[in-house]
Amino acid sequence: MTYIFRTLTVIVLLFSIQLKAQEIPGEKTNKKILLLNGTAHIGNGTVIKRSAIGIHNGKIILVKDALTTTINKADYDTIIDIKDQYVYPSFIAPNTTLGLNEIEAVRASRDQQESGSFNPNVRALIAFNTDSEVTTTVRTNGILVGQITPRGGRISGTSSIVHFDGWNWEDAVYKKDDGIHLNWPKAIETTGWWAEPGTSTKSKKYTEKVLETEQFFDLAQAYSKQKEAPQKDLRLEAMRDLFAGSKTLYVHASLYREINDIINFKRKYKIEKLVIIGGYDAFQLAKRLNENKIAIILQRVHSLPKRPEDDVYLPYKLPKILSDKKVLFCIENSGGMEAMGTRNLPFYAGTAVAYGLEYEKAVAAVTLNTAKILGIDNVLGSLEEGKDATLFVSSGDALDMKTNNVTLAFVQGRFIVLDNHQSRNYKKYKGKYKLD
Repeated sequence: MTYIFRTLTVIVLLFSIQLKAQEIPGEKTNKKILLLNGTAHIGNGTVIKRSAIGIHNGKIILVKDALTTTINKADYDTIIDIKDQYVYPSFIAPNTTLGLNEIEAVRASRDQQESGSFNPNVRALIAFNTDSEVTTTVRTNGILVGQITPRGGRISGTSSIVHFDGWNWEDAVYKKDDGIHLNWPKAIETTGWWAEPGTSTKSKKYTEKVLETEQFFDLAQAYSKQKEAPQKDLRLEAMRDLFAGSKTLYVHASLYREINDIINFKRKYKIEKLVIIGGYDAFQLAKRLNENKIAIILQRVHSLPKRPEDDVYLPYKLPKILSDKKVLFCIENSGGMEAMGTRNLPFYAGTAVAYGLEYEKAVAAVTLNTAKILGIDNVLGSLEEGKDATLFVSSGDALDMKTNNVTLAFVQGRFIVLDNHQSRNYKKYKGKYKLD
């Protein structure tokens, strides 16, 4: 009995510590809030040097230039002077495993992949962990919204778009089951790893794997034409909305041949909404992409070139190149250590600026462009009246890792806690060693 009592005591203490560490979601307020005198990066290319942004009932109710507009301050319950600071719409992280993957080295904390090859019915949303400690370290860099995406197999499953300040996934959801993720077969097989690259050869099974994918889509398309199937198949049921045009097909691919074949695939199956994730060679097919209304969620900018003969800075230049070719694109962060690395999303946009992309276009690449591609630009992506007040204030340039310092953030008009275990440890040991 003594042993059981001690064990229960330890469990209770650990649970209490965990609750203490979790950040409590913000509370709704009916008060009218005015953010005054900050430099507002609207997200659509516009900048207001001295802005007035009003918030009420979770929505943006005012976006004006405070120098040219008379603001009746008596209309607001709370006025926050943010002079010399910067206001941005929430940065949006597409194609992320945040909330699905806590510690990559601990199998029990990874919940982003199911067994099997074709799993369109797998829903990432119901596995999303709102209590993830990784998420709190990401939102302190201005990333308040993400597209939670499964991994693995030929068809990984269905993603959903959430904000990062909910009690549970039902609270957090912005757009439920927005699209299905297809991992296109690789045309080139490589060996080795980034530190010791191996050889690259044409895949001998590429055509066979593409045919296998088409066979599944043939079956799914035929199934979708039946109003009521004689025998319900959950995998094929999940594909119905794709052919109806209410879901997006996100295809993960990078190379020229793959992208070219995907364009033909879209036309063959008359898929209304298709987005390519990766898109390393997309600039070479810009004309076809634009003709077929295909957007790109561009691979992690801080990457190595895929070919020995490529410009060593090509990954940094890709945003500028796609922008010049009028391809709609946004920036993502998939790959190794992707959940915690999502915090670097704004700095990828900053790197793109250093390599030629206009600053406001870089802001759009992590805000409004992302919202357009994910189909949520009616409520997110820019600081415009009527949209959700999901935004943040930074004391410095939020695209620069040296000056990104989020001082204030809102999710649907609620003040959120800007704290996490890393910032607490920083303060703790800064005090111990008497650091200024």
